[in-house]
Amino acid sequence: MPDITRPFLWALGLSLLTGAAVAETACRADEVIITGDGQETRFSVEIADDAGERSLGLMHREEMARGHGMLFLYEEPQPVAFWMANTLIPLDMIFVDHRGVVVKVHENAVPLDRTPIPGGDSIFAVLEINGGLAKPLGIGPGDVLRHPGFGSDAADPCSVE
Repeated sequence: MPDITRPFLWALGLSLLTGAAVAETACRADEVIITGDGQETRFSVEIADDAGERSLGLMHREEMARGHGMLFLYEEPQPVAFWMANTLIPLDMIFVDHRGVVVKVHENAVPLDRTPIPGGDSIFAVLEINGGLAKPLGIGPGDVLRHPGFGSDAADPCSVE
């Protein structure tokens, strides 16, 4: 057996022994994985990647599952500010650069408030999750999001299959 095959078979055998599936390392469009300080947190996400979807966001919703969120993706990094007009649930807003690195976290945005919440000058994505979750989960600046939307230059790029 050629030497190049042995490491692959060894890794495959190890993943089978530990119960890990090879596909777990790949990114999914409907999931964000946040890593930082040795922790990993996953959220199922809806994607808002055009002007209409970003404009509507999470407005008019009365609840959202704890492990769910909305990922706003932009075509290019840009100045971004959000508000809570017509948003009925408190949210934590996680502002992210083009490499998937968390730049800022705004905790517990107040429902129905029209005050702009600036994220920064070079924001590529914003992850909204239920208000009050970011802090106990340890999500903060410097953490990294893994999602296909960040592309091959991501700080934690998706594996290629």
